[in-house]
Amino acid sequence: MSGALVLVVDDEPQILRALQTNLRGAGYEVLTAATAQEALSTAAMRPPDAVILDLVLPDGSGVDVCRELRSWSSAPVLVLSVVGDEAEKVAALDAGADDYVQKPFGIDELLARLRALLRRAAPSTEPVLEIGELELDLEKRLVTVGGRRVQLTPNEFDLLRVLAQNEGKLMTHPAILREVWGPAYSTESHYLHVYVSQLRRKLEDDPSRPRYLLTEAGAGYRLVNPVARS
Repeated sequence: MSGALVLVVDDEPQILRALQTNLRGAGYEVLTAATAQEALSTAAMRPPDAVILDLVLPDGSGVDVCRELRSWSSAPVLVLSVVGDEAEKVAALDAGADDYVQKPFGIDELLARLRALLRRAAPSTEPVLEIGELELDLEKRLVTVGGRRVQLTPNEFDLLRVLAQNEGKLMTHPAILREVWGPAYSTESHYLHVYVSQLRRKLEDDPSRPRYLLTEAGAGYRLVNPVARS
């Protein structure tokens, strides 16, 4: 969404400058902040359409910034994490972040993820979702793959629906469990392993090499369009 207002939060001046230059070159309007407090103040004064947020800030955690933003803003948040930051990354996703890019990152990947987040920020009202050859009729609760009808249990359909409505977005284990089974199941990750395996057997040509339903080790799952990734 060219012209969107993006808030970039990072305490490394060279990263701020590089992101500001590349984002402006891609047609975005850019605000910058180097601390957690500055980020929250800037966002309050000029609510952004999206936020790129470093997890490690001099006066606090990006997780806390994300949690505070989520209390009043629905703008998508893309977090920047470093290798070995798995716990913080997952904590940020659970606090409401929408996706992450690992440092050092390629600017093309970051821009692509930002575009995807902004597209999803305006949810579709269509009762039918199409992702590659996968089609979900939300009203009739019907699923087809390449025109082939797929029989799903109610829980399998609800799991697929949540993933499809967040196409391309990394969904953490607790987030999926809360959406599908409710808050009481947010730590019951064995439910997910069972149902994801069942969905792959029904949807994928080769469940051992999934093209739609991808695992993000230690974090969660994404449902993607395999055509868009090829």
